[in-house]
Amino acid sequence: MGYGTEHRSVLREDALVLAHYYAPAAVQAAADFVGDSFALARKATESEKPVIVFCGVSFMGESAKILCPEKTVYLPAPDAHCPMADMADADEIARIRAAVPDLAVVTYVNSSAALKALSDVIVTSSNAVRVVSRLRERNIYFIPDRNLGAFVAAQVPEKTFYFGSGGCPIHASATADEARAALAAHPGAELLAHPECPREVCALAAYVGSTAGIIDYAQRAEASSFVIGTEAGTLYELSRRCPQKRFYLLREDFYCGDMKKITPEAVARVFRGEVAPLELPAEVIERAARALRRMLELAK
Repeated sequence: MGYGTEHRSVLREDALVLAHYYAPAAVQAAADFVGDSFALARKATESEKPVIVFCGVSFMGESAKILCPEKTVYLPAPDAHCPMADMADADEIARIRAAVPDLAVVTYVNSSAALKALSDVIVTSSNAVRVVSRLRERNIYFIPDRNLGAFVAAQVPEKTFYFGSGGCPIHASATADEARAALAAHPGAELLAHPECPREVCALAAYVGSTAGIIDYAQRAEASSFVIGTEAGTLYELSRRCPQKRFYLLREDFYCGDMKKITPEAVARVFRGEVAPLELPAEVIERAARALRRMLELAK
């Protein structure tokens, strides 16, 4: 990931401000559109605005730049980085490709641009099952999130899966004991878990799915209280859509420190011309775009 040296002020009317559900509440409230990774990728491609201000960690801004290379993309907090984004290795991908015939390298969107460029298709937690089930390849190497890969594999038994060893440090550290304790502390509450959580946590959940899926489920469900097994930023949208319902985190420190770097002041710095636009090598954009656009086609 690189940033140019030229800084210029950004006109608000030229910019589409996108925010992930994990961004701080004040940033979500001020954004033009809030969503999960899949919805934000689609919104970036649909917008006619020449500038995208992406209130998310680095891989999210990179994805927008890959899909919209003609647009100027800014990350308000350029140092906000998802640790999982680099939890895969080019040599390991090459080894698996050489050893396994009829293989698709399926890479979770929580990955660096360089890793996407080595992939056959990208997936998000919203569309992974649909995309993988539609691939013509029989064998799947799913990277970098092992927990999400296992979740997909359980629903697509006709494929043979090989997994990377990565995972979200926040979600993957959740335990079944913590989930049971949270449910015991809030009788009648349903557990809603992200598939980046370990399998034993997901086994206790009334619903397992993407951040957007969790929000939609809570809105439709008859239950009036929920234990939320994903990042704390999601509580803002849950409370906004379901003010009559109650939400509790699976554990109190379910926070991504990198996402919290994206403050209103960080966004303001973009519009004051204090942040340089995101730049990526043309060859990386070209190769990664094929994998991302294949996702968009298969996820229809």
